[in-house]
Amino acid sequence: MKQALVIRHLMFEDLGSLAPVLQAKGYEITYLEAGSDDLSNINPLEPELVIILGGPIGAYDDQDYPFIKDELHLLEQRLKVDAPTLGICLGAQLMARALGAKVYPGNEKEIGWFPIQLTAAGAASSLRYLAQPGETVLHWHGDTFDLPQGATHLASSEKYPNQAFAWGNCGLAIQFHPEVTKNGLERWFIGHACEINHAPGVTVAELRQETEKYAQLLEVQGEKCWQGWLEQIEAALLV
Repeated sequence: MKQALVIRHLMFEDLGSLAPVLQAKGYEITYLEAGSDDLSNINPLEPELVIILGGPIGAYDDQDYPFIKDELHLLEQRLKVDAPTLGICLGAQLMARALGAKVYPGNEKEIGWFPIQLTAAGAASSLRYLAQPGETVLHWHGDTFDLPQGATHLASSEKYPNQAFAWGNCGLAIQFHPEVTKNGLERWFIGHACEINHAPGVTVAELRQETEKYAQLLEVQGEKCWQGWLEQIEAALLV
């Protein structure tokens, strides 16, 4: 089977809707837990796919979290040869940093359900399934990044201009969270309780209400997005 290596920073921030799509495409999923599993011995080019998920730390916090250096090394090696790589939230920020771009705290937290706006390249990508009229996606971040030189800008939001970019044919970095599910977010509301309580204008009640309204559609459209991206990778690797 093809290997999908997934680096996770929090147990409850997992693959969500992406997991069944990967399994249907013939991938065996292996999670590595940042901070407890040794990331330094990973052969960067061995897994057919590498995915780095989100988390509350900064992509620039390697002094406190040395494993970030291992993640950056892994990403640098894969992105150099355009090996299939996906970064979500913190994973996207790490991809940006690995490509030489600056990652830094934003002006405000962006937590909640908000729409994205696609560039022309984004509208031609699999992200088109996430930006139909009336659709919103979940955002949960305080940091942002500059667009790496040579990357293709795909998406923005009202608060942050850089929400997604493509790298080559097989690299995708997404600041927001297309992978979340309604049931899975209940664990986020517990695990991120302190952050929610300190974020102005954000409450668990409101997040739960918006999740009830938007999550089911995102699960459906998210699966289409993932399927489209994996098909794009398969086509690129055949060339």
